[in-house]
Amino acid sequence: MKDFDLDRFRYDGSQPFRIKKAPTKVDDLYADKDYYESRRSEQAAEIDSWQEKMYAHNQYGLVVVFQALDAAGKDGTIQHVFTGTNPTGVRVYSFKRPTEQELDHDWLWRSWRELPERGTIGIFNRSYYEEVLVTKVHPEILTESQRLPESETEDLDKLFKNRYEGIRDVEKFLHHNGFVTLKFYLHVSKDEQADRLIARIEDADKNWKFDEGDVKERGYWDEYQQAYEEAINETATKYAPWFVIPADDKKNMRLLVGRIIIEELKKLPIKEPKPDKKRFEELQKLIPVIRGQ
Repeated sequence: MKDFDLDRFRYDGSQPFRIKKAPTKVDDLYADKDYYESRRSEQAAEIDSWQEKMYAHNQYGLVVVFQALDAAGKDGTIQHVFTGTNPTGVRVYSFKRPTEQELDHDWLWRSWRELPERGTIGIFNRSYYEEVLVTKVHPEILTESQRLPESETEDLDKLFKNRYEGIRDVEKFLHHNGFVTLKFYLHVSKDEQADRLIARIEDADKNWKFDEGDVKERGYWDEYQQAYEEAINETATKYAPWFVIPADDKKNMRLLVGRIIIEELKKLPIKEPKPDKKRFEELQKLIPVIRGQ
């Protein structure tokens, strides 16, 4: 992939994020489909190698959060970026509408219980951020579904301020315990989203991907844009940055996400196990035993 300033997509709280200024498309990072497939495969192999090193070192873990509007490409990005990574080192969790059990707990509980172990990568397809995005656009969820004390829902501005603070605290806690949190907002344009939703309707093989509710949510486009802008500004930190990725071209999007994950993994002080000469010599004695069995 040609040289590209990845920092232009990074938001760590040192500068304000303005969603209207964030691009949804950039110049192609690939010459053709074959080049794209070659780079994607190389990235997948590199992520797998780093995950193996992280597992052997056993001090760090990685949480990768994907947030986006409908049809932005979360599923496909996860599939393409992590294809080739050892399945035992990756956990993918897709968060849907909360279940009855989940509603009987606090709003962070269902995400907290799915955090990865050291040495592994936990991928969140949507996440606890839904609690400051969907609920911000549809505040009736807070009062009608979430079983919160009335005292907490009397002042919604205060409620969301507390939730942003809770998210920052959780991500800071993870950071101090060796878990890196990378957050990707896949930024798709309104026109491109329309094209993708229509494509799901027109192609019978893709009808299963279409949810009539997506049309209703599209009507809240401006509200979601505002909610994302505020959430990113409130929770972008140096220890848990946001990466706002142009999503109108899926191939560009996947290459950018893969490259960013690799560069962030490279920053970790991961040490590979050093060969132990004495242990090596002792293990050699087991070879004739194994052959004789």
